[in-house]
Amino acid sequence: MTDGVERARSLLDDAALRLRAAAVPDEALGEYVEPKPVLGIRREPTMRSLGRVWRVGALLVGASPETAGRVWATGAITRVTDPGRAQFQSVSAEVRRAYRAAAAKGHFRAGDTVNHGATPIPLDASLVGSTGVLFVGDDVPLVRWSPAAVAAVPLEAYLADRVGLLVDPPQGATD
Repeated sequence: MTDGVERARSLLDDAALRLRAAAVPDEALGEYVEPKPVLGIRREPTMRSLGRVWRVGALLVGASPETAGRVWATGAITRVTDPGRAQFQSVSAEVRRAYRAAAAKGHFRAGDTVNHGATPIPLDASLVGSTGVLFVGDDVPLVRWSPAAVAAVPLEAYLADRVGLLVDPPQGATD
């Protein structure tokens, strides 16, 4: 394992400790599940809970015992609310409604934010030269806003900035 990978692990662990110490609210991490039909009867999709995470920009940092020490690239996000009835106004509105319905069916708390479609990022040698959101280049852990982005910033500065905003938000940001 390279020093860059170890440094990434250490920085992410420190970020989690800082977020926990400041009692920053976490969010749910879920997996969208489309159950197979039983006896030909189609069942509604649901979301299965995978634990709790903190959303730190393009990264999700583990916040619960199930997710501790792990990180994901942010995927889709939905809020657990009453999905309402189908309106068929647009495909995107119906997709969002379906995600809300699946989250509600998954027994998440009302009003909770559920991150789903997140991509796990292994904190191992595969980070070296990776094309993902988190990678190690020249033995320095780096992060980019999306896998398609060319520009990347050092993970240390990124976490200092993003965690700093969560721990001590600017006045009026949470009103």
